[in-house]
Amino acid sequence: MSAEYGDYPIQPVPFTNVTIADDFWKRRIDTAIGVTIPYDFEKCEETGRIDNFAKAGGLMDGPHQGIYYNDSDVFKVMQGAAYALQIAPDPALEAYLDDLIAKVAAAQEADGYLYTARTIDPENAPEHCGPERWSNLAVNHELYNVGHMYEAAVAYFQATGRRAFLDVALANADLIDSVFGPDKLRDVPGHQEIEIGLVALYRATGDARYLRLARFFLDERGQTKVRELYGPNCQDHLPVIEQREAVGHAVRAGYMYAAMTDIAALYGDAAYAAAAVGLWENVVGKKLALTGGIGARHDGEAFGADYELPNLTAYNETCAAQANILWNHRLFLLTGEAKHIDILERALYNGFLSGVGMDGQSFYYVNPLACDGEYRFNREIAMSRQPWYQTSCCPTNIVRLLPSLSGYIYALRDNAVFVNLYIAGSAELSLAGAKARLELTTDYPWSGDIQLDVTLSEAATFDLKLRIPAFARGQPLPGELYRYLDGAGDSPSLRVDGAETPLELDAGYATISRRWTGTTRIELKLPLTIQRAIANDAVADLQGKVALERGPLVYALESADNDSPVLDLALPDSSQLQAEHQPKLLGGLTTIRGQALEKDGGAVEFSAIPYYAWGHRGEGQMTVWLNRG
Repeated sequence: MSAEYGDYPIQPVPFTNVTIADDFWKRRIDTAIGVTIPYDFEKCEETGRIDNFAKAGGLMDGPHQGIYYNDSDVFKVMQGAAYALQIAPDPALEAYLDDLIAKVAAAQEADGYLYTARTIDPENAPEHCGPERWSNLAVNHELYNVGHMYEAAVAYFQATGRRAFLDVALANADLIDSVFGPDKLRDVPGHQEIEIGLVALYRATGDARYLRLARFFLDERGQTKVRELYGPNCQDHLPVIEQREAVGHAVRAGYMYAAMTDIAALYGDAAYAAAAVGLWENVVGKKLALTGGIGARHDGEAFGADYELPNLTAYNETCAAQANILWNHRLFLLTGEAKHIDILERALYNGFLSGVGMDGQSFYYVNPLACDGEYRFNREIAMSRQPWYQTSCCPTNIVRLLPSLSGYIYALRDNAVFVNLYIAGSAELSLAGAKARLELTTDYPWSGDIQLDVTLSEAATFDLKLRIPAFARGQPLPGELYRYLDGAGDSPSLRVDGAETPLELDAGYATISRRWTGTTRIELKLPLTIQRAIANDAVADLQGKVALERGPLVYALESADNDSPVLDLALPDSSQLQAEHQPKLLGGLTTIRGQALEKDGGAVEFSAIPYYAWGHRGEGQMTVWLNRG
């Protein structure tokens, strides 16, 4: 990278240095690699998404097939596949990608332009593409598509060292850089993403032009003197550094906020940092579902007003949960505050994971907090998990995150290592000049018992920082949007080589500062008591309601486990609740059992499962929020 620019003060330990070995996540990652990636490629073939590149490249005849933004789905699966190759070599997958890259390269026009919806038949491009290049950026995803290509190309270059795909991406970025800029065409994409992709190109090449172009697209938003604005749905209503309320399409916003955080870090820009933090405070304080989902409205797939958090009609797109994860990880790297990982973890285990079935080939686009067995969403989205969608951004997005999940577990700053997620496995890294191996053993999220063995090649002095999640500090999430009805509950405990050690928290982390030598065993116990969560009085839809949590997991009642209509049940504050692990239910999970009241006041036994697991056993009622008895 260029010495002219800075970087995040905290750096993630690369996912290639970390191995995940726990039963909970390894199964899902193995399924993503072994099932979802080939399944997604198969669907991209069946729906003409891949043929579009061959047609644009003159390798086959025929019209453009599908939606004008379908190129992006192919690129996202390619990115996930490149990550998979970095975890485990797969010659067949690599050969498939090389063939696909050749088709993408053939589809690229001589000057670097790449947009199959226009190139196949420029005189008869789909209506939303606009009559000529760059003429309908508010809608056409012309820049969005290639942003995903940039990320995929960098991932494949990192996986193989081969430049063919990266060179396609660079030729396209060079063209866009020649067209857009302060003294050139001044416009912005309606759907953000290219900004993140350009930062990835900058990191891969060190060419600061790409970083400057990413900033240009952000700086240009909300600038009324040079063009007509695209409005709040595109976050193009105010200059980005003046924005403090999350509005509009939640996925677009999440990608933009992530890119803003990149600019804050790489430029050392305090105004960008203040805007990113201010927007985060608005989301976490007024617009975040208990599951970590964002985007309350079906209309525009958008954030609603402050405290607009419905249940049955909540949108909470899977892609938006993923964008929320990307943004909060960057905010942590910028600030070192555990509260951002608290949001990341909540979205990961709930709002994101609910979006992919355990079979790896059934998906939710929308993740509501209630289902009555009758309400249907206003797209082709049903209550049961679907094998594909006409707009399949969610099935293709999932495979970008899961293979790279190990890169979110650990991070480094100077002589400190952060342990952010409690996922069993091992990591190899360098600490204070010494080689270190971290081995984490746990059955989290079912158990709060965590063992971490730290082994050094030679003695070294550094800080080990263990995140103490918000739920273990007496609150569901940062901020005042939700709180626990029963108070803080039990406290976490820490032992170092068998000796009780006081928990001294700094920004949400328990810090152990010492000179480390040989192998040291850390034992952290997080209380996974069942908690009742209630919402701020300002959330009208959640008044008189209560939700159940255990550790990072939000729970839901589903018809498959309960004889009574779950939407009619009320949970008394005095009801005794028990956790019960059921190894044969839905891949193995811990349920919550207790007594609730039916409409007529009669007592009935109920069972709740983790929210991520709902929707695997047919259609029926589901609810996260119960009436409070």
